[in-house]
Amino acid sequence: MDIFLLFSGGKDSSLSAILLEPFFDVTLVTGNFGFSDTWKFARDVASELGFPHKVLRIDGAVLETACDLAVGDGYPNRAINHIHLCALQSAAVTMPATVASAGMRSFIADGTRRDDRVPMLELPDAQRLEDTYKCVYVRPLLGYGRRAVNLLAGTHLEIAEDESEKIEKSDYEAELRAIIEERHGFGMVDEIFPRHVQSRVVRRKDYGMPANR
Repeated sequence: MDIFLLFSGGKDSSLSAILLEPFFDVTLVTGNFGFSDTWKFARDVASELGFPHKVLRIDGAVLETACDLAVGDGYPNRAINHIHLCALQSAAVTMPATVASAGMRSFIADGTRRDDRVPMLELPDAQRLEDTYKCVYVRPLLGYGRRAVNLLAGTHLEIAEDESEKIEKSDYEAELRAIIEERHGFGMVDEIFPRHVQSRVVRRKDYGMPANR
């Protein structure tokens, strides 16, 4: 059975792919608005992990709205959650039907953890997504906190970490930062986004490689 996992190239979505692998044919999907080619980093990580990769083109109006939200709020949380919901909706209608016989269109997934604040769908929004788009929405890390994820990821993945503005990544923040900088200058980017460390997966450790890859 096919499943399409929203993929940034970071440890959470990479670990989610590994957890889904025994049960699904996993395709890694990176959302992109066409504002910058940030998806290329995720494509390279997907190749290292041994999974197929697709670029999910999302309407540029979504990024415009997110830009306005972030600048208006002075903080990125609501903007990133807006992008995440729109990315899931886009995946649900764009990806090929896989479970039509069960009355559903497709399986979609993300790498959100139990203790995530952004991106994160609340339960009513997750249920509405499934009902509206006739999809099955899977969150393999929802029962895992940060500490457990770090331990599992460290076992299966070689990871590079750096400050978010320095590391090459394919998450929503990358294009959101880019459009805010173009429209409002780097000072606004620095004001909106708190400094934090992010990860990018380098490769999969041999320990975690299945025999058929």
